Amino acid sequence: MFAGLTHAVRIARMAVTLARHDALFPLTLLGAPRWIERTLIRLIPPRAARGRRPGQRLAAALQALGPSFIKFGQSLATRSDLIGEDVARDLSELQDKLPPFAFSHVREIIGLELDHPIDEIFESFDHRPVAAASIAQVHFAELKSGEPVAVKVLRPDIARAFARDIAFFRWLARRIERFQPDYRRLKPVEVVETFAHMVTLEMDLRYEAAAASELAENFAGDARVHIPKIYWTHTGHSVLTLERIEGIAVDEVERLRASGLDPREVLTTASSVFFTQVFRDGFFHADLHPGNIFIESDGTFALVDFGITGRLDRETRYYLADMLLGFLQRDYRRVAEVHFEAGYIPADQSIDAFTQACRSIAEPILGLPMNQISVARLLGQLFQITETFEMEAQPQLLLLQKSMLVAEGIGRRLDPSVNMWELTRPLIEDWMRAHRGPEARLRDAAGEVGASVSRLPGLLTDLERAVRDMISHGIRLHPETVARLRGADGAKDGRSTHRAPGGGLTLGLALGLSAAALLLALAALF
Repeated sequence: MFAGLTHAVRIARMAVTLARHDALFPLTLLGAPRWIERTLIRLIPPRAARGRRPGQRLAAALQALGPSFIKFGQSLATRSDLIGEDVARDLSELQDKLPPFAFSHVREIIGLELDHPIDEIFESFDHRPVAAASIAQVHFAELKSGEPVAVKVLRPDIARAFARDIAFFRWLARRIERFQPDYRRLKPVEVVETFAHMVTLEMDLRYEAAAASELAENFAGDARVHIPKIYWTHTGHSVLTLERIEGIAVDEVERLRASGLDPREVLTTASSVFFTQVFRDGFFHADLHPGNIFIESDGTFALVDFGITGRLDRETRYYLADMLLGFLQRDYRRVAEVHFEAGYIPADQSIDAFTQACRSIAEPILGLPMNQISVARLLGQLFQITETFEMEAQPQLLLLQKSMLVAEGIGRRLDPSVNMWELTRPLIEDWMRAHRGPEARLRDAAGEVGASVSRLPGLLTDLERAVRDMISHGIRLHPETVARLRGADGAKDGRSTHRAPGGGLTLGLALGLSAAALLLALAALF
């Protein structure tokens, strides 16, 4: 009861903050009557919200509500199907900046985490952070060995603050599902749980270090990309020490030109790096705002801040590549087929109607000049029509769509005359030929046959056990089957080596099932 009262008070405070920023429209989405919004507007006039888009007003309100709401707003930026494409675009630009916490806390946290005073670990340590966000802040320092590093330190008591706010979000999500049945398809409870999982990972800096290490392995030997080195002996739950990156932020176009770097070449590299992460590796940096991408003096593409990453399994990458090529080739029937083949659209839906829906959202976008085409916007609108066709939200694709949106914005700043997707289209087509062409399908089929054959011994053992159980319970079998089973058992027990004609149950079933598996694999090829 007391928890409910506490949450109710928090809703009231949240409503006041939303009213001050003229951002009360989420209350309507949550099912609140319109009169509440009108009353709040009369009682609490908005402050300096005139001329700003709804998403911008909501971003300002979330900024005022504090760290958890900032992070939740950034998470909601992936849910254009839930909040609309325009609001999602504005939330994707929500800046996670907060006042820094005192250096005395930094000194205490590092000492406790690394078991040594800060002065024993670092030759020098800048007291002023270079960045301060909702979960951590970053300081520049120098190790005793003379290596320049960046040190990320968690905010004190941040876990407790986020736990309190996540409990509130869970409570709110459960009530949305209970009182707004139309929103159950959008899985508000699952949205909150995904957010809670993401924040849990972000608040253990060892996970971020592991993500950076994995990306570094993926790009090992690729001179175009620089992932900073992790100093594992100086890293723990609350402290992350990594190589300091020196470079120009990717969106500082004039500085890039002044340094002799061609923005179009930078965009080409950026497009290729994004493609490689998504399609080749299925593991991508999912927080690619300009502050996390630096271009070094020789044009190397350097990434920092690995707290948010995304994964795509092989089947999802195949779906994504098929879908993107279908859209870019305006083969809307193929786009629809891909969704049905992946199981994203229920089989009882009309493929013709979904084909028409794909055309309706794609033609206005693909009809624009090439440099204005936005694949992220296309995906955002695709996810918005999901309710009509009962397509469930795909969290991994929503995170990717948000990353695409940010990447496209960077691309337009680097060179507004070039479309980054046209740069990556040949890469996608080559990847598709290598992984979806006849030879690749033959390899996959052969692998499936091999896997099927490797499972046969266990399957046959289970089958023989089941038949013996049937006999023991008095279920009558054909005399020849009983003779074969007895022959097999006798051989195992050493009582007899006699087997029934035809090689026995095991060999006959093995040949039969192997032949069936081979025929199914060949059928899949043709």
